[in-house]
Amino acid sequence: MEFDIHSYNGGLPRLLYYPYTWTKTASFVYVDSPVGTGFSYSISLDWSTSDTKSIEEASQFVRKWLIKHSQYLNLRLFIGGDSYSGLIVPKITKRLIEDNDAHVEPHLNVTGYLVGSPTTDQHINVNSRVILAHRLALVSDQLYEELKISCKQNFVDVDPSNTACLTALSKYEKNIEGILTIDPLEPNCAFASPRPELPLSVRKSLVDQSSDEQQFLLSPPKVPSDLRCRAFNYALAYNWANDPGVQEALHVRKGTVKYWSHCNQTISYTKDIQSVIDVHMWLSQRPLEVLLDVGDHDLVVPIVAAQTWLKILNLTVSYKWRPWYVDGQVAGYTKKFDQEAYGYRLTYAIVKRGGHTAPEFYRRECYEMFQRWLHFYPL
Repeated sequence: MEFDIHSYNGGLPRLLYYPYTWTKTASFVYVDSPVGTGFSYSISLDWSTSDTKSIEEASQFVRKWLIKHSQYLNLRLFIGGDSYSGLIVPKITKRLIEDNDAHVEPHLNVTGYLVGSPTTDQHINVNSRVILAHRLALVSDQLYEELKISCKQNFVDVDPSNTACLTALSKYEKNIEGILTIDPLEPNCAFASPRPELPLSVRKSLVDQSSDEQQFLLSPPKVPSDLRCRAFNYALAYNWANDPGVQEALHVRKGTVKYWSHCNQTISYTKDIQSVIDVHMWLSQRPLEVLLDVGDHDLVVPIVAAQTWLKILNLTVSYKWRPWYVDGQVAGYTKKFDQEAYGYRLTYAIVKRGGHTAPEFYRRECYEMFQRWLHFYPL
């Protein structure tokens, strides 16, 4: 489905049929996680949660759902997610496989997992933003060299006494403050005015700064008159999801969620996982099909980060770097890895001009990518 923005004049947005939805290829169970996001709720007064707790809850949900709907137990099971879920999905997959190894009933047919623009290692992720910003010509060669030398290529947890590095980071942030980091190619309509200048003393590292993606979703965006702005789609989502008729059609229990929001910032959430590279290594010794897709213009989770942690896995290249096509046009580039001894295969797909996350920007291309991967076709 997609919103009909051209006929929108207030009230409930009209939905249009979209022919390349992923549900044409596979059955999906969408989960609002952690509890408190989307239309999910808890009868407990304590909604505090964490990466570790949400992984445990999601793993239990998958098993309980399949027990209740046992007709799906024999189907291939894939776990998927994107962005911050890059820290969550591999852990859920590992947990379900470990349960199978321990002969927990019922046995789940875990076939693989997919992660899109995934946060995989926080340190690598943050450092990669500076590198990609330079590659996209958002940062000059001179400033890039200044950053590399003064910060020693480490932009996380910078020593407060390293004035040269802090100064270089200040220049870097000034360079990109008007850029929409989820996609630098699109107009930045998220802020009415530039973000306030931060004192040098508080700029300890890039990781201290909220990404544009997070700030973009802090509060319901007002409907802009300029349809170029991606914020328009987000504004329509608020109008649609909070309509009583829509909530009734979705079987949302009355009184449980007073107001739907794209990102619930009121949840007490502890980020207690910083890296899952070791989990990917563990999973690479299992017979799994894996899809990793990234947009090459994503400054939130840069393509550089994916390339960095993929090298750490030290997988065997089974198909070398090449373009992949949709309707005769280059949709991106791909490379395939494997661990033949274990039956593990990983498809790495880059979506050309894709932002954060790629399916939001290039839906047709990402549908073709998904359905080919799912049916074991080469991209």
